[in-house]
Amino acid sequence: MNKNNIETVVPFAQPEQLYAAVDLGSNSFHMVVVRVSAGCVHIIGKVKQKVRLAAGLDENMMLDQASLERGWNCLRVFAERLQDIPLSNIKIVGTATLRLAKNADVFIAEAEKILNHKLNVIDGEEEARQIYLGVAYTSANQGNSLVIDIGGASTEVIVGNDMKPIHLVSMNMGCVTFKERFFSDGNITEQAFEKAIGYAKSLLAPVVDDFLNFNWQQCLGASGTPQAITEILVTQGISDSIRLDYLHNLKQQCIDCVSIEELEIEGLTEARRAIFPSGLAILIALFEQLHIQEMQISGGALREGLIYGMLDNMQQNDRRTQTLEQIIERFHIEAEHANRVKNLALALFKQVQKQLELTKVDCEPMLIAASMLSELGMHIEYKQHHKHGAYILSYLPMVGYTQQQVQGIKALVQSHRQEIQLSTFESFHPDVRHALHILTRILRLACILSIRRKDHLLAQFDLKVNEQEWVLTFPGTWLKSHPLIDAELANEKWQQHKVGWKLECF
Repeated sequence: MNKNNIETVVPFAQPEQLYAAVDLGSNSFHMVVVRVSAGCVHIIGKVKQKVRLAAGLDENMMLDQASLERGWNCLRVFAERLQDIPLSNIKIVGTATLRLAKNADVFIAEAEKILNHKLNVIDGEEEARQIYLGVAYTSANQGNSLVIDIGGASTEVIVGNDMKPIHLVSMNMGCVTFKERFFSDGNITEQAFEKAIGYAKSLLAPVVDDFLNFNWQQCLGASGTPQAITEILVTQGISDSIRLDYLHNLKQQCIDCVSIEELEIEGLTEARRAIFPSGLAILIALFEQLHIQEMQISGGALREGLIYGMLDNMQQNDRRTQTLEQIIERFHIEAEHANRVKNLALALFKQVQKQLELTKVDCEPMLIAASMLSELGMHIEYKQHHKHGAYILSYLPMVGYTQQQVQGIKALVQSHRQEIQLSTFESFHPDVRHALHILTRILRLACILSIRRKDHLLAQFDLKVNEQEWVLTFPGTWLKSHPLIDAELANEKWQQHKVGWKLECF
């Protein structure tokens, strides 16, 4: 791709085609409807209902009548929407509970009548494979990835690279079945947690070594419990990935509440409350057994895997690139200048990388996105466009980026001009906060150096950095002969001085 031009996305389906995927999970039933137009997939509808199918399994693995009726009633809601979609564009699957239930045929027969479509009960390995594909299509490639999905009755663990799952397992442990086994009386105790965590570890023990043999670069959680924990962290002002110490803190918060009925944690939704302790116990076991340092939230899971699997002639474009292209087109950002800022920022970043330790955080994706979207807010107006851009990013889907990366991009866009507000970065983990401070300085310089919006007017420069002082040097009398940029850099020197950063320009 020419660095100064945005490629046109090649369409991979006829305009305005509708597709739907239905996932009959052990805790919730989900339906997602998408419209495919001009090479882009747009979600136009989502329906989710808590059916708690797994809670209806008795000791003989038979679904009781109440759970059957809950499931069928939910499917009657889905069926009306599915009438508008070609049968060939619909995929409906059942997962763990329908694999386990001895009377699953009773449920399936009635379900197929209601939906007027075949229902496929997929095995655990196929579920894991589809989950991985859903994560891979909606998340960025960062080498080997460990993907975890905690469902109502099963947990899938997968290691893969790009679009290919390499090793996967599906285990019979889930937040609904663990609730019935370890928290059935509604009490939340240290003993109940330890029993649940211990049992989960015993189930993981036979497969742990297989996964530890893979060197993964990132761990991604797919929906469910990880999503609930991320929502809690964000609500409580913690813009960070999931870490083991946070999980243990949440465990203690649960115990302090004594019972599920009294369970109140800031950011925990009512719909998730009953199964939160059991899901948390499973996740703690996974973190400890697999030596997970941090987990990010993926953009997709089983449903997305089913959708993209139907689009088998889809172009395998990088998801991040496609996301940025779509935003640039939608909000009328000048693509040539977006690339100019990006290239300058990357040039500065490479010089900084040689001199400062930045390996703890994946900086480049955030810097590229913030550079290309720095003028996003001009769609509203110029004067406060950095704030408008951050506002828009609060509501835009960013396929290919983790939730933490989106928050980082938003903070960078908000901080790329005018006064620097260090409070913008307070909610991030110290490692991430440190990286974002550096990226902010880089982005601000890139925007100033490209202010003339012409490639042939860009300067050669040399950047020397340490933690205390940055020195930007230009050849000869270049800076004196460009008074506009000289004045902008003088102002930038003052803005950085006000927050304790030192910048010198010669």
